[in-house]
Amino acid sequence: MPSPVLGILTLYLNENKYLEEKKIYEKMIEEGEKLGIDVYVFTPSEVNSSKEMIYALMYLPEQKRWIQKWRPFPDLIFDRCRIQRGERFQELLRFRRKYAHLLFLNRPLRNKWTIHQVLNKKAMFRPFLLDTKMYQNSTDVKTMLKSHKLIYMKPINGTGGRGILRIERVAKDPNTLLIQGRDQDRNIISPKRIRSENLSTFLKNCHMGSRYIIQEGVQLKLPNGRVHDYRMLVQKNKNGEWEFTGCAGRIGAERSVTSNLHGGGIAAEMNDLLSKWIADPEKRNDVRDTAKEFGVEVAKYLEKTYGVLCELALDLAIDKNGRIFLIEVNPKPAREVFAKIGQDEVYHQAIIKPLEYSLWLYKQKKK
Repeated sequence: MPSPVLGILTLYLNENKYLEEKKIYEKMIEEGEKLGIDVYVFTPSEVNSSKEMIYALMYLPEQKRWIQKWRPFPDLIFDRCRIQRGERFQELLRFRRKYAHLLFLNRPLRNKWTIHQVLNKKAMFRPFLLDTKMYQNSTDVKTMLKSHKLIYMKPINGTGGRGILRIERVAKDPNTLLIQGRDQDRNIISPKRIRSENLSTFLKNCHMGSRYIIQEGVQLKLPNGRVHDYRMLVQKNKNGEWEFTGCAGRIGAERSVTSNLHGGGIAAEMNDLLSKWIADPEKRNDVRDTAKEFGVEVAKYLEKTYGVLCELALDLAIDKNGRIFLIEVNPKPAREVFAKIGQDEVYHQAIIKPLEYSLWLYKQKKK
């Protein structure tokens, strides 16, 4: 059987052709060689549809340099494209439509609101879901604040903490709201206190350019005032089966309402972070086991709903009672959080599992 060719589909982040995950791609290409998989990287702009060829980005590990070379279409495609604004993303959508018949390791998921609705249909997931509503106007926000002291407003297609607002009723004065957040460039918005009757005006001045959800908040501030959560990675293995790969804690930057590493957050061992939150070791073990099982079941269910997937990240909140809440699902997860906490083997597995799965999938299709 000939060696399979895997094309990693990605997007440049700017006009200078910057690739955010270039180091990860280098590692995947190196590991692919060891497994007998020919891996290259490409964006929709490198596709010549008339010739059915791709001006592929190829990494040469021995020379530690990148070159470009015309290549035929790959046997399999690993879609690593995250949502962007502008023409590059529109070009991606056209590529996905035109070449939907090709063999993809993973298909796109839907937005945060749709994912919430889909998961809410299954009774076993409901205890993990936060109260979530679609934002129409400020009345929706005020209604949510009557039920929850703390809420978050999030763009339904946002990534990396962009555009998120945290709104909290002040304990000593319920008619005063404390608002924090990040703008569309991930910059921290200075905390503001406003009267609840001024909320409508405040939200209009935010110029929110996309649809938003309103989500119940979980109190996740550590004693130092920083928020924290957990990033869990579940992936298909070399037998095409879903399994837990790893879970790490994330601690947000000072004054940040999110824990994203790209927004200045830091990584932490899950066990270390959890021990500061839950004193009972047995309870911590139960929490970890429940989270693992939940993550795998979510992945299986979403795959049945939306089509083939190969990996998912689940961002989880865990309260002091050990209850687990799903913050959101990320279909294009980064994996550097494991490297940052020194979990080298987990990091290695996070890189090679999509390759091992692609090899399994290729063999299945050749039978």
